[in-house]
Amino acid sequence: MAHLLNTSFLPSSQTLRRSHSSSAPALISGRRSRLQVQAKIREIFMPALSSTMTEGKIVSWVKSEGDKLSKGESVVVVESDKADMDVETFYDGYLASIMVEEGGIAAVGSAIALLAETEEEIAEAKAKASSSSAAPTAAPAAATPEPQPEKIPDNVGPAVVPKAAAVAAVSSTHPASEGGKRIVASPYAKKLARELKVDLGAVVGTGPLGRIVAKDVEAFAAQVTEVAPEPSVRKSADAEAGIELGTVVPFTTMQGAVSRNMLESLSVPTFRVGYTITTDALDALYKKIKSKGVTMTALLAKATALALVKHPVVNSGCRDGKSFTYNSSINIAVAVAIDGGLITPVLQDADKVDLYSLSRKWKELVDKARAKQLQPHEYNTGTFTVSNLGMFGVDRFDAILPPGTGAIMAVGASQPTVVGTKDGRIGRKNQMQVNVTADHRIIYGADLASFLQTLAKIIEDPKDLTF
Repeated sequence: MAHLLNTSFLPSSQTLRRSHSSSAPALISGRRSRLQVQAKIREIFMPALSSTMTEGKIVSWVKSEGDKLSKGESVVVVESDKADMDVETFYDGYLASIMVEEGGIAAVGSAIALLAETEEEIAEAKAKASSSSAAPTAAPAAATPEPQPEKIPDNVGPAVVPKAAAVAAVSSTHPASEGGKRIVASPYAKKLARELKVDLGAVVGTGPLGRIVAKDVEAFAAQVTEVAPEPSVRKSADAEAGIELGTVVPFTTMQGAVSRNMLESLSVPTFRVGYTITTDALDALYKKIKSKGVTMTALLAKATALALVKHPVVNSGCRDGKSFTYNSSINIAVAVAIDGGLITPVLQDADKVDLYSLSRKWKELVDKARAKQLQPHEYNTGTFTVSNLGMFGVDRFDAILPPGTGAIMAVGASQPTVVGTKDGRIGRKNQMQVNVTADHRIIYGADLASFLQTLAKIIEDPKDLTF
């Protein structure tokens, strides 16, 4: 669900009338003149799209100055610390003045535009906007350099441009794209690109200031089937997208949020407990039901949730340093690496949802995360976090505790291991290492040891996972 724009009311000086005559002794009597409002100019504020958001970047304005707006209509796309979101207006009216341009950054609660109730109020709203002294700071990447004439060496012939890349090649770089390092596209264009399996990085946008819109994706998908780019062209494009060594790169909005959270985590006294779990039975179960759409992430989340049912203190959290909360739901957040940062989509009520539904939900969350379309409740409601690097062959690692939660579990790869059997012989088993980082103010060593024993029993005998 798109978020609604916050607005405040500014009375229009053209439409205020005193109900008393101008000769009435209002100051002497102490009675204030009554005002009748016939039209309104409202400030549109930068909304708080998550509990950790302190500022937002304007990705694109869906509407232009002077456009008529209807309640519930999308007006602007805002990049929060976790996702790009369409933001709707709560009122009918006209978008009178845009105060923060595309690519600009504004603090939560600061004005980004003015909304006039009537068309006659647009001029006055523009005057109010121009006289405003609190202008949000634009992002460094939003500055558009003056166009320079292109210098073409005499010994270089004309470039061969593939037909698929020739669509609107004159489009400018979007100011919110951070110098071309970030793809700026409408939410529908992103959805369409996933469905048509189109790489947005290869699409040239024709929307405002180069934003990729749906028609760009459709045109690219239609033409790319006719002409495939030559390998040499792909290679040169990859080289252009490479990292320029020696440069200083400012944090993206997401990286800034991650940085703040990590610094906050340093104030929490944590400790770590590791455990070795045999995964032969879990591996066999996964092999059996993988064809039904079940993911290993869903299996681990389900096993973790069932273990947390028996150890509620490990699912608790402390925010104020004076008390802690036994969370009523078991919501498993799972760390996912995305372009430019990290996000933790949440599998809510993982102990109650069946494994197959959990797997379908996980796939949906990952797709939305990579398209930066997660809603706040889909990434900020986790009560326990799982971080899995096993797919990269990492055998063990430690994870940093997310603020406000009690514990996070780092999962390593399952690997063949030579072990001693109970009868004194040498055997071979698949085993994985898990390390849990916990808040020592509310969780103690014995709590984690008991939790990990329960988790190991569930994984080593996973019959309850499929119910």
